[in-house]
Amino acid sequence: MIIPAVRYDDPDKAVAWLVEAFGLTEHTVYRDEQGKVGHAELRAGDDTVMVSGPRDPGWLGGAAANPLASPISVYVVVDDPRSHFDRAKAAGAAIVRDLEHMDYGSHEYSARDLEGNLWSFGTYRP
Repeated sequence: MIIPAVRYDDPDKAVAWLVEAFGLTEHTVYRDEQGKVGHAELRAGDDTVMVSGPRDPGWLGGAAANPLASPISVYVVVDDPRSHFDRAKAAGAAIVRDLEHMDYGSHEYSARDLEGNLWSFGTYRP
């Protein structure tokens, strides 16, 4: 099992946006004394994505990365890429690759989240 962990400068806003735009669901959200998200586990079907804010250097990746320069992205398998694409676009996701049919059989698209992290969604199941 591989569980991606994505850091955000504003994890509260990120959790709400990922639920609205990408259809992830809140599984577990741990908040600090001020009610701010310290760590969240969101679900995409049976899979988990961990979300948190910046941390001290050296702790599970430290500060939030510069997502526009990051070589890493998250791929999520979805059953209906068309409706997923429409939902993400309506919520303001920055579409960087329109919905297309790939020569390896997948129907997919790519978008950046509210802090610039790259996510792809499609039917590819390795």
